[in-house]
Amino acid sequence: MPAPDPIQPADPARRLRVLVIGSGGREHALALALAGDPGVVEVHSAPGNPGTAAVGPNHPVVADDPDAVAALATGLGVDLVVVGPEAPLVAGVADAVRAAGIACFGPSAAAAQLEGSKAFAKEVMAAAGVPTAAARLCLSAGDAAAALDELGSPYVVKDDGLAAGKGVVVTTDRQVALDHAIACGRVVIEEFLDGPEVSLFAVTDGTTVVPLQPAQDFKRAYDDDAGPNTGGMGAYTPLPWAPDDLVDEVLRTVLQPTVDELARRGTPFCGLLYAGLALTGQGVRVIEFNARFGDPETQPLLARLRTPLGGLLHAAATGTLAGQPPLDWADGAAVAVVLAAERYPATPVTGGVIGGLEESAPDGVMIIHAGTGLDAEGQVISIGGRVLAVVGTGPELTTARHAAYATIARLELEGSFYRTDIARRAADDQMRAAQQ
Repeated sequence: MPAPDPIQPADPARRLRVLVIGSGGREHALALALAGDPGVVEVHSAPGNPGTAAVGPNHPVVADDPDAVAALATGLGVDLVVVGPEAPLVAGVADAVRAAGIACFGPSAAAAQLEGSKAFAKEVMAAAGVPTAAARLCLSAGDAAAALDELGSPYVVKDDGLAAGKGVVVTTDRQVALDHAIACGRVVIEEFLDGPEVSLFAVTDGTTVVPLQPAQDFKRAYDDDAGPNTGGMGAYTPLPWAPDDLVDEVLRTVLQPTVDELARRGTPFCGLLYAGLALTGQGVRVIEFNARFGDPETQPLLARLRTPLGGLLHAAATGTLAGQPPLDWADGAAVAVVLAAERYPATPVTGGVIGGLEESAPDGVMIIHAGTGLDAEGQVISIGGRVLAVVGTGPELTTARHAAYATIARLELEGSFYRTDIARRAADDQMRAAQQ
């Protein structure tokens, strides 16, 4: 499809009014960072959560209804819409907002298929020469069984469509892998990639690509990577153990070729390109792409980003990213730890009152709302699986971890849990030792 007409940059002297779409921890972190930009005069969220309500007005909206989001943005008179979750992007929210003449940070529905379909992502990577795992698209139980036998154990089975970060099974049990494939119907089965995983985000306007710093998240529910996959139980940045040239290499071999290939197809990618990577013995390999800020990596990354976020995202949305100065990062480290509801990720228990929020977070700590709401008495309650994320910062990982864990320990939610090992190996230098 043809590229949309370019949205004209706002008058540099005009302060931006921004609308953030979504209701989770990523959106609360985005709203906080945008509010801290001196070039932003207003931050609206839709539908938002109790955390975003403390930053600026919340507005009811069906987030994956393109017409409703475009109408809200028009009615508010905002200069920029930032789409947080993947479902609205795949539904075409960014297309509708741009058609209304408003700058939007987020890819078109066509470009968002990079996350919406694992098979499409593999096709793009093959065309762009991006290093990734061997994979097979399977449409039947027979296809899946053959692919499992061909690619071998550990088995990696991915739902081809959106699955909120929980559509992937990695197991040595062939029957478990086959059952997941059959339940999903349309899956991509891949070879297993060894080595530590890294998340690398990049802001792009469809031509220029500006990578952020690497982060690492923790997908399994429990300590020592035990339990089922989740949407993410914590994250940290920077990665003191990662190769010094990692960002440059990924920009050259993964991010820029992917953006160039999508532009060549007539579906330019404007927004946040998220590369999930494995640092294997054979080099960097792409595990997956996402088409938006990742959660929970966004929380520690934005805690350290000193570049004004509103101006950066607006430049990407208006095709002027090449004129932006290099990103500026605070020294030190940031660690995010997720407080999850009882029985997450299977059937989270909701409705519990959260205690401890009435106390102010200490310096260097942010409490990010994710799956929270208000009851009839105005008390903050849990309404989702990942309820809160506590972000600690400090001069290095050890102090950042201590800040995060000291704060999360005083929060109260019956049956809730959190991992105690987020960034522990990196702080203890065990990751570097493992790489040598």
